[in-house]
Amino acid sequence: MANPNMYEINTRVWLRRFDKSGHRARLEDVPVSYWESLALKGFDYIWLMGAWKICESTIEKYCLQEGAIKDSFSEALKDFQVSDLIGSPYAVDRYEINPSLGDNQSIAHLKSILDNLGIKLILDFVPNHFSAHSSLIKTDPYVFLEAPPEFYSKDSLTYYKPFDDLERFFAHGRDPFFPPWEDTVQVNYFSQDARQFMIQTLLDLTDLCSGVRCDVAMLPLNNVFKQTWMDLISAKGLKAPDKEFWETAVKTVKNKSPEFTFIAEVYWDKEWELQQMGFDYTYDKRLTDRLKSGNIKEIKDHLKADYNFQQRSLRFLENHDEERAVKAFGIEKSKAAAVIISTLQGMHFYYDGQFEGKSIRLPVQLGREPEEAVNHELFDFYEKLLSIINSSVFKKGKWTQLETTASWDGDDSYNNILAWTWNYENEKRIIAVNYSSTFSACFIKPDFEKYPDEFELKDVLSNNVYTRSKHEVVNTGLYIKLQGFQSHIFESSYPQT
Repeated sequence: MANPNMYEINTRVWLRRFDKSGHRARLEDVPVSYWESLALKGFDYIWLMGAWKICESTIEKYCLQEGAIKDSFSEALKDFQVSDLIGSPYAVDRYEINPSLGDNQSIAHLKSILDNLGIKLILDFVPNHFSAHSSLIKTDPYVFLEAPPEFYSKDSLTYYKPFDDLERFFAHGRDPFFPPWEDTVQVNYFSQDARQFMIQTLLDLTDLCSGVRCDVAMLPLNNVFKQTWMDLISAKGLKAPDKEFWETAVKTVKNKSPEFTFIAEVYWDKEWELQQMGFDYTYDKRLTDRLKSGNIKEIKDHLKADYNFQQRSLRFLENHDEERAVKAFGIEKSKAAAVIISTLQGMHFYYDGQFEGKSIRLPVQLGREPEEAVNHELFDFYEKLLSIINSSVFKKGKWTQLETTASWDGDDSYNNILAWTWNYENEKRIIAVNYSSTFSACFIKPDFEKYPDEFELKDVLSNNVYTRSKHEVVNTGLYIKLQGFQSHIFESSYPQT
């Protein structure tokens, strides 16, 4: 599926919107009309974030330990209470549906609805760790990274003792640049048995969903795992497997289910590496950061990357880990950035609440969201933008970046404008975005050779229609002028012969 759209839902929090008096909603209580509305908006994937069973016992023990995390609870909910804690969805007990959402039948029912609407269901896969109190520690302890007692004695932040009645010590999950996540236990990726367990888990998930979003997917890479756990690996005499985990896992799963979609949350310039191991899409966090900083040259250069890389990049402004777009960008800049990420190659990714202009990032450990008024200006803007990109031109067409040139001597504002085209059959879309706060102008030269001597361009964002001369635009260029953070999406077509 080329250039799809994905919608992320913070499932445990979102589901409360469908509660009725005396009845806590389950997945089967969500009306079909809700999913139909997302299908009409052009969504190809729905990601239900946080659908798995967690360990209730870790909530108070770990969620209130770290001061910065605790402070974020009060920032998001001014009247925060301990009862609002529901635990991190990324500290999974085992891959069973969280009982507060339903059961396997609930998810099968939902998947059937989505399948009928042409939407694929995405669920989480957390490769690096499980809950610190996971029941698997007792039933399948070989999955996890066990440590000698002296490691715990020297570093009780990184290592812990899950059972009071048993002298066994395990590592908390972590990445090499941050303190450990104390509510988790680390998977041992230098154990073939642990790898096989995780691959079998993925194989089982193909019966429940159409794909997985893989949390911090670079952490199981051999070199990253070795860097993170060097001292323990040396003490235990562990050896790196010959192959990368993902290389084997993705191939095995796709042999069973070829259409199963792998999406990687990945950083540290590991995106291309994971794409080569079979991931269908990888986070494009670098583009998000460049859009935030507003360095237009870096954005233009970023979009010159290899075609296959672009096709498998996931473009976004916000998600459950990021600051809300309205707060990070401001309203006008966020609209310009939304036009950019929505009209590029690759997957376009949106987060529940983004269209309404929500500004408060809710920590994933909280089960209640603050009330925020809908920003109707933004809501109407996204309604129009989604309807525009829900077109075969953007799904099946060819994307081409355009060079911008000065519209008069001495004016360098042309550098502020990003421009590209989409072409499919006789249809063309021309996108131009002034990604600065000041008035800017330029010339661009899309291919108009097949057009009549005089033709119309309709800006589908503003509904304004312009008549242009083929001779003028072919020889001089199409003149673009835009106020700060304003955009054009021109629609045009030429007669088929």
